[in-house]
Amino acid sequence: MSSYLYQRPGSENWYLKLQTPGNRREFSLGTPDKRQAEINAAPYILEHKKQLLERKPRLEAAGWQHRFEPGREHTGPKGERIFATDRELFFLDQNGVTIEKRDNGGPALRLVGGPLTVRNLAEAYLNCDDESLGGPSGYSRPKVAVKDGDDKYIEDYLKDKEITGRFEHEVRGVWSLYKSLIGKPLIDADRNDGRKLVDHFKAQELASATIRKKLMWLCAAVNHAIETDKGCKLKFNPFSGLVSAKRAKDAVRREPLEDADIAACKAQIGKLKGTDAVLFRLLATTGMRLAEAFEIDREKMEGGVRYVTVGSKTETSLRYVPLPADVLPYLPEKISGRLFAGTPNSASKRLNKFLRDCGIEATYTDTHGNEFQKCIHSLRHRAATRLRAAACPEDIRWALLGHEKVTVAKDYGRGHPVPMLREWIDRIGF
Repeated sequence: MSSYLYQRPGSENWYLKLQTPGNRREFSLGTPDKRQAEINAAPYILEHKKQLLERKPRLEAAGWQHRFEPGREHTGPKGERIFATDRELFFLDQNGVTIEKRDNGGPALRLVGGPLTVRNLAEAYLNCDDESLGGPSGYSRPKVAVKDGDDKYIEDYLKDKEITGRFEHEVRGVWSLYKSLIGKPLIDADRNDGRKLVDHFKAQELASATIRKKLMWLCAAVNHAIETDKGCKLKFNPFSGLVSAKRAKDAVRREPLEDADIAACKAQIGKLKGTDAVLFRLLATTGMRLAEAFEIDREKMEGGVRYVTVGSKTETSLRYVPLPADVLPYLPEKISGRLFAGTPNSASKRLNKFLRDCGIEATYTDTHGNEFQKCIHSLRHRAATRLRAAACPEDIRWALLGHEKVTVAKDYGRGHPVPMLREWIDRIGF
């Protein structure tokens, strides 16, 4: 139960936090006594867990679905005589004698607890222990999907672009959704089919930017097939341009962390385990992306200043980052191996949870309906804001945070001296 409870900075009372998809509730339990707080929280947590269980996708019986209409004789697909009752089929010989009995259909099923998606259907099936509903020990196991020519376009795209891990999972998930929702060969697909996918995602209340990202995978795979596969008959991309690349009104805008937020984090940074505290300080004082911090495996020296090289994401993000004064005391004497273990994704979850535990709300909406978000990436926005406030020249900001565009000057010389960059990066502070 303790994972649901926390204390906000400056308050003696215990608070309760309850998280469900798309919603987060936090309120005071009205007592500084943790044991009393656990008692006060118990009914809320019980109801919360009940709601989570109800949201879990599951199969339920929805009556009986007949194979043949009951009460009359039918002719089977091979010409056999079949008499149907409500639950049984009687196969008859030429003299009307029953030679075989079978079930007349089976239970009709419905999916509850979530939208109809391939993932939810698979989860509900695996969690079903009722043989009569086709559970894992029942007779109606799902069949393995047969790959067709369109599957080859997806496989070639994944292989040629070396897409693996989470992104590969996203590509396959969107492709599986297309096949289950549209079920039409790509050569026959039109923009209306692409719009059906958009409408499906909108029904899940996804932001336009998220929908565009999901469609991007299919759009890129089709373009790749058209450009590289000589035998490809595709001439049209049904997924192109369906969602505008411009910032949508429903997009969540990331906000920089304010001084009060940083103060709250500094007060509780000792609660971070392992190297997460060092990681948080590094992100706050350099403005580097979370994934870039995980690239660090060595350091160099220039003019007596220690620095690291990060930014393999794009040509414009590759840069030298001096190690700021506020983070040096927490670093090894010399970085000679990977600085942070694990993955950026897992670290993102831990650090964002830390922000919530410090009392920093994940999202808020202004009077105009615009939604704003504070997350671990907000440290990068804070760094950019503080550099602008310090009147840092634009080219120095780009050198520290990564260029926004490729410039001709970027190809001349080695760039700004690291000691000069160190003077400016220390303006960010912690």
